[in-house]
Amino acid sequence: MDISKLGEFGLIDRLTKDIEKKNESTLRGVGDDCAVLSYPDSRVLVTTDMLMEGVHFDLTYTDLRNLGYKAVMVNISDVFAMNGTPRQITVSLALSKRFTVEDMELFYEGLRAACDKWNVDIVGGDTTSSYTGLAISITCIGEAAPDAIVYRDGARETDLICVSGDLGAAYMGLQLLEREKSVYYQQVNEARKKNDKNALAELANFQPDFAGKEYLLQRQLKAEARGDIIARLREAGIRPTAMMDISDGLSSELMHICKQSHVGCRIFEKNIPIDYQTAVMAEEMNMNVTTCALNGGEDYELLFTVPIGDHSKIEMLEDVKLIGHITKESLGHVLVTRDDNEFELKAQGWNPLK
Repeated sequence: MDISKLGEFGLIDRLTKDIEKKNESTLRGVGDDCAVLSYPDSRVLVTTDMLMEGVHFDLTYTDLRNLGYKAVMVNISDVFAMNGTPRQITVSLALSKRFTVEDMELFYEGLRAACDKWNVDIVGGDTTSSYTGLAISITCIGEAAPDAIVYRDGARETDLICVSGDLGAAYMGLQLLEREKSVYYQQVNEARKKNDKNALAELANFQPDFAGKEYLLQRQLKAEARGDIIARLREAGIRPTAMMDISDGLSSELMHICKQSHVGCRIFEKNIPIDYQTAVMAEEMNMNVTTCALNGGEDYELLFTVPIGDHSKIEMLEDVKLIGHITKESLGHVLVTRDDNEFELKAQGWNPLK
């Protein structure tokens, strides 16, 4: 069977469905943003992410310092998504010969900046060679009180569905970068066909058109984990019933929560938070901005559900938006459009194995 037919989560389900826990200290394994381990006084959270050159990042336009920063943040984000506190990371790299010591120093500047922001220790890792470019694997270790951990399977009927920040900007930043890259290489190829050495020389100073789109670039190139939102929820006395970070797209993440909680959902297009630059860029590229917000991914915002009794508290929180509510499983997964039409919500987010 072609792996792409199963997709990432289908493959994980197939490979891990018969695994049984052998140790009492293993509370939760595969199926959430972090494994949960039981040790004296607290629970240990462990999460791992891999970033592969050519799949997750393109060094044509990705600065190594920002890449190091983002590599840490995407892992820390998983710990926050469990309502935990990140404490340590391990860093493993596979490098090809084209990378210099100075390149790796830039990468580690980004790593250390991200760790400094959230008081995380770099405690180990591994480095090896690669024939195919740069591969990054980071494991983040965090902790949480036993009664504080939030899983994906806790959403209940009538719970409110909330998201932090705004959605779709990272995806539109990627579209912008890819467009300018395409323009550059198109001009290079035309100059080579004409054997125009002057034109090729001028292209050494090629300047992409990013004016007015700085926010989109930042969202794509320098991700931020939303630990500030976790802090605000705690200060407000709100404990989410289910939570995930939005890495693969709002639609995919919401479907994960619904599947594991055995519930349905109803979200409203008019309530999905979208930045002005995202909307302008989508119109410029003739793309549906709601589709971008639902399926784009890499926002690393938090998607969470809370009891309906917390409605007034949620309304008071800065940078948090109520977008819908949880329903009975039998009612399915519904997107209500701006003109009050209803469509079945489908998980169409990022699938790295497709």
